[in-house]
Amino acid sequence: MPHAEPESAIERDQRIGLHRIRDFLKIRTSYDVLPLSFRLIIFDTALLVKRSLAILIQNGIVSAPLWDSKTSSFAGLLTTSDYLNLIQYYWQNPEQVQKIDQFRLNSLRDIEKAIGVQPLETVSIHPQRSLYEACRRMLESRARRMPLVDVDDETKRAMVVSVVTQYRILKFVAVNVSETQLLRKPLKHLKLGTYKNLETARMESSVFEVIHQLVNNSISSVPILNSDGVVTNVFEAVDVITLIKGGVYDDLNLNVGEALQKRSEDFPGIYTCSIDDRLDTIFDTIRKSRVHRLVVVDEDNRLVGILTLSDILEYILLEGEGDDANPE
Repeated sequence: MPHAEPESAIERDQRIGLHRIRDFLKIRTSYDVLPLSFRLIIFDTALLVKRSLAILIQNGIVSAPLWDSKTSSFAGLLTTSDYLNLIQYYWQNPEQVQKIDQFRLNSLRDIEKAIGVQPLETVSIHPQRSLYEACRRMLESRARRMPLVDVDDETKRAMVVSVVTQYRILKFVAVNVSETQLLRKPLKHLKLGTYKNLETARMESSVFEVIHQLVNNSISSVPILNSDGVVTNVFEAVDVITLIKGGVYDDLNLNVGEALQKRSEDFPGIYTCSIDDRLDTIFDTIRKSRVHRLVVVDEDNRLVGILTLSDILEYILLEGEGDDANPE
């Protein structure tokens, strides 16, 4: 019987680092991630979609929990995906465009069925449950963010406390777990990210075309390349919100280059890395900057792959999980 190869120092550090992160996630609660002071905006499901869009833009947010006042219950989470689905519905049913302004939030699930997309699960978690459980639930449901729902002691009714996101969780880890510095294996040695069948577009591509790519592939961004395959920008799902503010859909006829000029001045930019970068440096980037994905490029800035926060979360939760009993 052949002998197993001895574990290298870098492999041992990687394993210990992942174990320390998982230990941390298991002893901290979802409530711990929240800032000391925050504002929460909740939408009634009877609200007009057009009005909800205006409120999101006015408050600089991209999602909000939903509340059904008829049943006094939590009803899910409104995200940019819902607006993309609405646009897809409008494109497939142009005769319905006059009715779009009358759509209410409680009709969004019907729109999902009409255009044939798989709805995201309506998941939530109690704020005192562990971060580890919250992360597992996110991965299982494909959710990038999840409401924290408590129960009122007196009325016994659900009460939305806040929303936890993958970014906030990973930044919490980056700030509080020093062992992220042990994750020194480069991306090229990890099964981390997407490197095949990547969706891309050009500056000349129509916004509608890119929206179809986002919806049909259940992704949140599309890299923009020039004729040499060099990454020049990224079109994100949230860019659509700016284009349809006020309920006007004419800007959807623009091309990508024209649409990206309408971004707000505080757009953080795009973040790139190479397959030689390591998770410790990527966690440093997450700790310092508001990162939602990294575009993997080569030395000439040509597209190689996409690394999402979902990829990172899945890796730190599941990689070598069976080895946690004997981390040292």
